[in-house]
Amino acid sequence: MSVRDRLRRLAMPHTLVLVMALVVLVLVLSWVVPSGEYQRVQVETSAGMRTVTVPGTFQQVEKIYLGPQMVLEAPLKGFVDGALLIAFLLMIGGSFAIFQETGAVDFGIRRLTAVLTARPHLEGLLIPVLMVIFSLAGSVFGMSEEVIPFILIFIPLAMRLGYDSIVGVSIPFLGAAAGFAAAFFNPFTVGIAQSIAGIPLYSGLGYRLFTWVVGTAVMIAYVMWYGRRVRRNPDISPVRDIDRAREAADAHGRTDEGWDVRHVATLSLFVGSMVLLVVGVLAWQWYIDQIAVLFFGMGIALGFAGGMGPSRLARTFVTGAKDMVGVVFIIACARALLVIAQDARILDTILYGASNTLSVLPRGVIAQVMFLIQCAINFFIHSGTAQAALTMPIMAPLADLVGITRQTAVYAFQLCEFINPILPTSAVTMGVLGAAGIPWERWARWFLPLMLILAVLSVLLLIPPVLWFEWR
Repeated sequence: MSVRDRLRRLAMPHTLVLVMALVVLVLVLSWVVPSGEYQRVQVETSAGMRTVTVPGTFQQVEKIYLGPQMVLEAPLKGFVDGALLIAFLLMIGGSFAIFQETGAVDFGIRRLTAVLTARPHLEGLLIPVLMVIFSLAGSVFGMSEEVIPFILIFIPLAMRLGYDSIVGVSIPFLGAAAGFAAAFFNPFTVGIAQSIAGIPLYSGLGYRLFTWVVGTAVMIAYVMWYGRRVRRNPDISPVRDIDRAREAADAHGRTDEGWDVRHVATLSLFVGSMVLLVVGVLAWQWYIDQIAVLFFGMGIALGFAGGMGPSRLARTFVTGAKDMVGVVFIIACARALLVIAQDARILDTILYGASNTLSVLPRGVIAQVMFLIQCAINFFIHSGTAQAALTMPIMAPLADLVGITRQTAVYAFQLCEFINPILPTSAVTMGVLGAAGIPWERWARWFLPLMLILAVLSVLLLIPPVLWFEWR
């Protein structure tokens, strides 16, 4: 082993170690930051009843000291707090293991790859067209956790086309992330934040559409630039060793048998399930519990359609669910960060201090600082809905006091979602990487330059609403 490889191994501990280190750090922080809280009330928004903070009601409370045992106790509470998402991931892992065991996914990807490689003009459109579709899904109905099942489809497709698994992850994950952050219609971020801020629902649509186009284009351009480089030189991929293992496993399990009725039936059931997923989310407001039920039922149906008996189906499901255990522990530990911050009553203190800092800054930089504060809060609270409910009752009236519009305050909150794909505390990010089998530290090293580009872009996009036009 070379010195460089040894240094790299020393510099990159397991993702679970990194997250647990953050748990310790937040616990230490909770001993230093004073405890405090805002009063909260139930208000009706366009998306239903929400609990929101009441501006001007912050008060310090008796300091709450959490003992060192919270390092071990908080992850256990994180399992309870994240139980629904954990069950969702186990269902997906088991169901997709069944789908892959039928052999239909391998044959389907081979046929699609053959069509694309025979038509280079179509192959060149694959990444931008698919990422635009996922970006629209993120912008219109807040696609987030729903991308996890697609990871297991796009990784083998990308690899068959000469890319690596990072490109396979990026197509659905970063496509949806671009739309979520630059949303023009997302009811879970824009809709709720505007309702709480007291401005017309989905107002400011024109500039948000412009933001969506620019943000999605930047994300697509970066993935395509990287994709071209990795096709020319696969060794530059940070997941080259992982992909070699995938290729070896794929070659070992590959057969030359042709299409049959079972393959067609299995793929038809899968496509039908994806259509039902989209309809359920858009028309019936399905959440991840209903989606988990869909995938559980889909896995059973796919197994029988693929000719698997009950015992083989059960064994395959358990094997697939077992592959998700690592990411389940990471998600529980990531949730532990929020558990500690809430139990120690320091989240509201941080928010109060941030709002006081904003009030003394020059008007020209307030929106950018507001964006950075929202990014910091996003480290702890990844749900756009929860973050809107926590911060907008404070940020909206603060915007009035410091001379910017409430629309701009909502916009600064919205753009902070661009950093979500790098956060080790994000259950969606860790769920995606767990499904892909990519260590967080490798993904973070690859995504960091793009995150910095998106952060600079966000800062620039916040200039016109403050200096050049009154955006209401």
